[in-house]
Amino acid sequence: MPLETEIKFRVADLAALAARLESAGFRLETPRSFESNVLYDTPDRQMRARTEILRIRSYAGRWTLTHKRLPGAGIAGEDRHKHRIETETGVAHGDALAEFFLSLGLVAAFRYEKWRTEWTDGEGHCVIDETPIGNYAELEGSSTWIDRTALCLGIDPADYITLSYGRLFDQWRQQRRSGAQDLTFAAVAAATR
Repeated sequence: MPLETEIKFRVADLAALAARLESAGFRLETPRSFESNVLYDTPDRQMRARTEILRIRSYAGRWTLTHKRLPGAGIAGEDRHKHRIETETGVAHGDALAEFFLSLGLVAAFRYEKWRTEWTDGEGHCVIDETPIGNYAELEGSSTWIDRTALCLGIDPADYITLSYGRLFDQWRQQRRSGAQDLTFAAVAAATR
């Protein structure tokens, strides 16, 4: 099963990070593109309780269906990086798939949006995400590659974030006492007025 290993970090200066990526030998893989995600779950949030997600993503003209879950034993002690079993496939019609999920009794439990730019060095990926609650980047690859690349980019391991965007949004909502339910540009803007 494919194991996704990644970390996030906050980005204060998008242009400076892009320049550091170019200097480190990265090439632009996907220019800045809008991404929309919907997580599906049972009405009583059984998947969330099991730390699983079922997601339909629309990004750069493509639809993707993804299921993520925690790995079994073996990696649990290593907590500097985020590890998930990820099963993903392209789909032709995300809207039709959403209707299928709804007919099975699943609900659209959470929506989140961002503008994403993807970079690669041929071994791993760095994605830069402009979200409604701030700018983040993700390094995805082997743990060794992540640590080596973070060092090259000037990212301190103390700044690694292993939370999902949903958990970061929960923290943001608590800090601001916000009633926003989704991490979308419109919902966050309306909640901060």
